[in-house]
Amino acid sequence: MRLSTTIATVVAGTVIAVLGTVPVAAAPGPTPTPNSNVPVRPARVTWGVTPSSPAGPDGRASFGYKLDPGGTVTDYVAVTNHSARPLTLNLYASDAVTAAQGGFDLLPGGQRPVDVGSWVRLTAATLTIPSTSRMDVPFTLTVPENATPGDHVGGIVASLAAPGTDGQGNQVAVDHRVGARIYLRVTGALRPALALEDLRIAHRASGNPFAGGEIVATATIRNTGNVRLAGQSTVDSAGPFGLGVRSASGAALPEILPGDAVQATVRLPGVPPLFRLTVTTTVVPTAVEGQVLEPPPGAVSEAVTVWAVPWLQLLLVALVVGAVWALLMVRRHRRRRAARRLAQAVAEAREQGRAEATVTAAATPSGQPGGTGPPSQPDRRTPDAAPEPPTPAPGAEP
Repeated sequence: MRLSTTIATVVAGTVIAVLGTVPVAAAPGPTPTPNSNVPVRPARVTWGVTPSSPAGPDGRASFGYKLDPGGTVTDYVAVTNHSARPLTLNLYASDAVTAAQGGFDLLPGGQRPVDVGSWVRLTAATLTIPSTSRMDVPFTLTVPENATPGDHVGGIVASLAAPGTDGQGNQVAVDHRVGARIYLRVTGALRPALALEDLRIAHRASGNPFAGGEIVATATIRNTGNVRLAGQSTVDSAGPFGLGVRSASGAALPEILPGDAVQATVRLPGVPPLFRLTVTTTVVPTAVEGQVLEPPPGAVSEAVTVWAVPWLQLLLVALVVGAVWALLMVRRHRRRRAARRLAQAVAEAREQGRAEATVTAAATPSGQPGGTGPPSQPDRRTPDAAPEPPTPAPGAEP
């Protein structure tokens, strides 16, 4: 990993890059003429640091050792100057750390190592390397008798201080560093384990009432064991009675060194707002570089309850219920008004019938059906017939 440490009068910071060859300055600019105001730009210088042997680099990507407490190993580091001019570099060992967002880093140059970086003894602290040349520097790594079992990670660094400017245009000294990693495992009981810290769960409602909201889980994942680990994080959400189950996986966790931690965020979309949600965050540790860990690391999980009140959906339901109620009220009002009109029409028809009957009765002559005048006189155009005499009884004299 390449590291560039920027040191100013008031502010100091660290810029991280990748292990390998690094340019310190840009390519040369135009050649100045006498009395020219064009500044002279320094030539580009590059160098590299790789594991080596007495005969030169041996193809290893990093230094890897497995030693008992009190054990010692002697090895070589190659520092190569790829520039067209001699180069003077500082050479030292340091401890590795895990950046907050993941990634391999080393302690700043001014900070003394306390772990594997302090166990390395180099035969030279400063190197002056001719142009396009290499120096193979021997070193010894001695494990203390009281060293803890597990992984101890660091690096051997070749650094060059060069002038530069910060974001505000201030002149600063930039410490460009190139290094090779050291992976040391001290024998003993291994305890691979990750832990969830500072877990925060938030539910973000959607502006679409027909779409679910989003669960955002943020946590600090710390390596509480003694071996370096990677991992995979997942988030599961479920409502009451196991309704609305949703699940999502986050990005694979980077390598986390023992004692270090990274920040991780997992987003779970499409979560229905079922008032009370149970959100479970799980981290499954995994070995790095194909290592076989015995015992295998166990998963760690934590459940948190969050409220997801469906305000938008409730408002929509209220609007629908209100609209249905208003429609029913309108229809009811219309039925009542129609019934009143019908009753009024019937009453008016009855009243009109009574009035017409009264008028008809008043217009009918006396003696006719329905009349109210005196009795009618007999028709005198035909004379009255005489009554017949009574028939005598048998045996009576006429």
